[in-house]
Amino acid sequence: MYGKFWALIPPVVAIVLALITKEAYSSLFVGIIIGALFVAGFNPIGTIDTIINDGLITAIMDNAGIFLFLILLGIIVALINMSGGSEAFGRWAEKNIKTRVGAQIATFVLGVLIFVDDYFNCLTVGSVMRPITDSKKISRAKLSYLIDATAAPICMIAPISSWAAAVSSVAKDMNTGINGIQLFCKAIFFNYYSLLTFIFIIGLVLLKFDFGPMKKYEEEALKGNIGGLDKKDEEKSNSKGKVIDLILPVSVLIITCVVGMIYIGGFWGPVAFLGEDAPDNAFNFINAFADTDSTIGLPWGAVIALVIIVAYLLLRRVIKFKDAMECLPKGFKAMVPAMLILTLAVSLKNMTGALGADVFVSGLMEGAAGGLYVFLPAVIFIVACFLAFATGTSWGTFGILIPIVTALFPPESTLFIIGISACLAGAVCGDHCSPISDTTIMASAGAQIQHVNHVSSQLPYALSVAAVSFVTYIIAGLIQLFVTNFVLNVVLSLLIGVVLTIGMLFVLKAIFGKEKKEAKAEA
Repeated sequence: MYGKFWALIPPVVAIVLALITKEAYSSLFVGIIIGALFVAGFNPIGTIDTIINDGLITAIMDNAGIFLFLILLGIIVALINMSGGSEAFGRWAEKNIKTRVGAQIATFVLGVLIFVDDYFNCLTVGSVMRPITDSKKISRAKLSYLIDATAAPICMIAPISSWAAAVSSVAKDMNTGINGIQLFCKAIFFNYYSLLTFIFIIGLVLLKFDFGPMKKYEEEALKGNIGGLDKKDEEKSNSKGKVIDLILPVSVLIITCVVGMIYIGGFWGPVAFLGEDAPDNAFNFINAFADTDSTIGLPWGAVIALVIIVAYLLLRRVIKFKDAMECLPKGFKAMVPAMLILTLAVSLKNMTGALGADVFVSGLMEGAAGGLYVFLPAVIFIVACFLAFATGTSWGTFGILIPIVTALFPPESTLFIIGISACLAGAVCGDHCSPISDTTIMASAGAQIQHVNHVSSQLPYALSVAAVSFVTYIIAGLIQLFVTNFVLNVVLSLLIGVVLTIGMLFVLKAIFGKEKKEAKAEA
């Protein structure tokens, strides 16, 4: 079964079950069992061993750093809430953000500003914007879409991000004539899914309409049912809190996480505890970020941020030491659902990897290379979408496809850059759609919504942008035959993509968008 179509059966079964049953835990576990049966050749003892050792234990070991970061982030969010910082920001927002449109645009802008890492983006934007979107009667489904649609796409076009580091590390040993980070930067201009998603979000918000399951969630939200998970505990309101008690902790967290990332990347010289593998990029910010490991750098920064934030809040006397310590288990408990789904999702990815999904996809790509040369970027985009959707990993997807794309095109050609961009864009798109993607899981956690509700409501939106992106990649492949100037190629292709996206929005509004009176919600 290795390297055959069977390698994709476990994730497909898990995804179908999740969409049918609206329940993620059991669906993922069924997928893991099927994958383990295939890997072990239907041997019962071998299947159990595969589930435990190759699946669950390996998933926990490989993601221990991310789990620690999630826990620390949960504690910091609990501290900010207890200090009254979120409540103060909510009061400020009620005075200054008057409309539902304003709240959605503010969520989008904050998501764009936090470009360092998608996990950090999802959870930070969610915790900061939830009170504001709730007050404007915006559904948690819409909030989770806005979070998810900015988190991975902005990281995929920001040169200083954990995603840029991952792409450059995959590409650095390829014979492309430029280093990994330069390749990433050139690919930004053809990353249509990421760029057009931003156009789609802004247009959707300004045109004030929704479609698909999201329309139902938004209609319910206007009636007062926002569809959230979080129960309003009898948490005392803290009148001592000010907006600075939210802004300063979040700023400290961003700064310390960036410092942690470049430290691990060797900005101040090789890190001793990493041993021989420690990179030496002394005082080279770009290389340090390219060679970092976010699973170490993010917890490193979060630990320092937590100490500083506790000290600051105690000195401000907005909380007592006992209250601060109560936030430790509270923050941990808030992240348990996300960690559980992440463990199961990564276990399923391990099964897919053991069955040789990368070998199967590689064979498909090589078979398509012959007669579809100028259309290959569009084909690469679709293959990357499907692979990321089925496996739930965008990083794994471009890790598989970048070497294949490098072998298909001459490195000096524009089609090579378009092909790399299509690979990255498809990886983001598939990751965005997949219920077993860690970023999608983090967006659900950030918005505090049932995970399956988030997936089902954002799917039509993601697929709409994917359709326009696919057409734009076909056009870009054709344009490069007639336009040799790189900049002109970039401008023409992107302009056509933007026009197609805006046109699609007006068509969708004409079909689905009956504008609702929002006076009550905005009052």
